[in-house]
Amino acid sequence: MYNISVLPKLIKHILCETPNSQKTEIFGWVRTKREMKNLVFVEVNDGSCFAGIQCTFDRGAGIDTQTEAALAVLSTGASVKITGNLVPSPAEGQVVEIAATALMTLGDAAAENVSGQTADLDIQAYPLQKKRHSLEFLREIAHLRPRTNTFGAAARLRSRMAFAIHRYFQERDFHYLHTPIITAGDCEGAGAMFQVTTLDPKELAKQPADYSKDFFGKKTFLTVSGQLEAETYASAISRVYTFGPTFRAENSNTARHLAEFWMVEPEVAFAELEDDMALAEDFLKYVFNSALNECSDELAFFDAHVEKGIIENLRQVAGAKFTHITYTDAIKELEKAVAGNSELFEFEPRWGCDLQSEHEKFLTENTAGGPVIVTDYPKEIKAFYMKQNDDGKTVRAMDVLVPRLGEIIGGSQREDNLERLIKRMSEMSLKTEDYSWYLDLRRYGSVPHSGFGLGFERLLQYVSGLANIRDVIPFPRAVGQAEF
Repeated sequence: MYNISVLPKLIKHILCETPNSQKTEIFGWVRTKREMKNLVFVEVNDGSCFAGIQCTFDRGAGIDTQTEAALAVLSTGASVKITGNLVPSPAEGQVVEIAATALMTLGDAAAENVSGQTADLDIQAYPLQKKRHSLEFLREIAHLRPRTNTFGAAARLRSRMAFAIHRYFQERDFHYLHTPIITAGDCEGAGAMFQVTTLDPKELAKQPADYSKDFFGKKTFLTVSGQLEAETYASAISRVYTFGPTFRAENSNTARHLAEFWMVEPEVAFAELEDDMALAEDFLKYVFNSALNECSDELAFFDAHVEKGIIENLRQVAGAKFTHITYTDAIKELEKAVAGNSELFEFEPRWGCDLQSEHEKFLTENTAGGPVIVTDYPKEIKAFYMKQNDDGKTVRAMDVLVPRLGEIIGGSQREDNLERLIKRMSEMSLKTEDYSWYLDLRRYGSVPHSGFGLGFERLLQYVSGLANIRDVIPFPRAVGQAEF
């Protein structure tokens, strides 16, 4: 692997070197320090991998006074530069170590509370001492939790998965599209949007407020999706994808919801629902295989300490043939199951209802025994832009369901018929003047086109087994939570 020579070496690379007493510099944070007779053992980790590297100081061999003074006050959490020779390690479980000769403390970490001259100078004891901490506690110190094994692994997994997603689309001639964060339209029509305004609160209190005085001259919001804008570019350069932050102002304080999260949204011209389904299946298999092949250490950790069996589950899904079933047939299967056990579900399945997580898990784990793609949902529970089927009741929508989670991808073929689209917007009380540019795509060279959306954090939850979505994003934004 190529290393940038102008930067310090990472510990994960040093651990792979052949030890021949070459001079080596280590940078990182102290995990542990222990003393035994004339020896001081300091384990240092830089976050590049799970393993730290042991640095052994031999007082009997002579240590300069500066290093001795630094060792005396060194504590867990301090950042250090350690110089020494890379040698074979006599200890079990490690191949190499540093026969250390010099220590420089770059940043202290107090082992106990320290009072300063003012409250601003008070220093609390470093909170990540060598013990297990609950995930709930670590959410309270989101600025320090990346130094733990769990969140270091989550950060590395997130990075590799993001890269795999870009690689997948780039290798298939998709163009990466940056869609706007601020928008005047509601893609989903649900209304759960954060408003963006520079108006004085007194002006906002007026009924109605005069938005012609606002920064953009109209009412604007944080985007819930980049899909509509992606459709415009798919209608010009054929294949695009967005990968960026989206926002939902839903008052949902659950382990599955965030107010700010990242969405992956490909959009493909000249593609119908069947093409969309094939793309979604191929995409998921690719990213799951990427996780298995490129994040083996992280997955082994999650499998051992977070949720048993996630590696085998990912392998099964990555190698499975996805079952296809219509929404109508899925409801029949669920109703059949209820007939045999009336207490099977909390929510009664019936035609016209939105499938709940318990229904989706049943379909994957009991009906199909693997991943499922459900198609042709009732139009009343889907967004205005989905292409209507000839039955007048359903739309060409699809949801990809996977065992353990349920829905992981939602998508559809988009309505490319101008008359039908306008009629559907009218039924949903959407103002066509707000979407005039979107309707132009149907006026000038309209084509069949399709796409889907994948919540990146939901994907990371599935791959890692972490139960709370706030643990797979660096700084979670949820109801009442905007710290850091």
